[in-house]
Amino acid sequence: MPLLIDSQRINLSLTVAQLVEMHPRLKEGARNLTSKPSQTVEAKGFLYVQQREFAVTTPKDRSGATCLAHLDGSDTKAEVTTITSSVKSFSSNAADGRLEVHLVGGFNDDRRLSQKLTSQLLNSLDQQKDEIHLVTLCVSELNDKLEDDVHLPIIYGIAVNVKTGDLFPATFQDKGPEEDLRSARSFTGGPMINIYDAKTELLNIGPYYWRPSPYAYFWLEQDDERILQNLSTSPLAEPPHFVAHMRSTMMFLKNNPEPQNFLFPDKKPRTYKKNESGLWESVVGGTDLNKAEEVYS
Repeated sequence: MPLLIDSQRINLSLTVAQLVEMHPRLKEGARNLTSKPSQTVEAKGFLYVQQREFAVTTPKDRSGATCLAHLDGSDTKAEVTTITSSVKSFSSNAADGRLEVHLVGGFNDDRRLSQKLTSQLLNSLDQQKDEIHLVTLCVSELNDKLEDDVHLPIIYGIAVNVKTGDLFPATFQDKGPEEDLRSARSFTGGPMINIYDAKTELLNIGPYYWRPSPYAYFWLEQDDERILQNLSTSPLAEPPHFVAHMRSTMMFLKNNPEPQNFLFPDKKPRTYKKNESGLWESVVGGTDLNKAEEVYS
């Protein structure tokens, strides 16, 4: 079934600029979204989705489902199919609903990786069995700004209010639980995964496995500029915490060369559930992870 804008099938041969020219509502929607001030999201009552992760949930007072996913182009077609199926599995009782998609992220990067991923996403969505309605398109030039002749994304992070469906630009006080573990999994080539079970309200992390990485030792010895230039797809556009985040991930890989022997000895996930305060609390696998002994700024 086709991917639709205002009940019209998208012409996938068009560029983003041509699409928004044909459908001005998309440009207006992107402008409204990028003009919103970024909100700082607290950890309470919040689920953070990292790269190559997605989560689906449904509020108790609505029949529809909401999915938030961070795709990076690793296997777009399979990822879109998995995400669509997951949303449908939570919306089986919504007789009058429809599948809607909001694409946010990317900018006019020098390597045109964002444009390539946008094209992959649109094509993959168009190949799904169900009609999918494109509601928001805030990508490429629609999410781009120039500062000192350098292209930067306007929106770096996005959040959704599950109860209302509202999207807004966001920064995050907390990116856990187990931020370094989850980052290490995606860095070592882990595929897109669903991290949340809405039926049990459990966040399941792992079990994950990777081989000892000699690269972790190598990168921990490099200066910040070399890490930035070599581990980022867009070095000039990275937020200030990028290098510190990469160092933390590398230190975690160094300290945990064989996660199956320490992090997941029983081959079960490390499981979390919201406590009465709305914060994630470990309910399975209480062993603390190795923490980096060195602190990098």
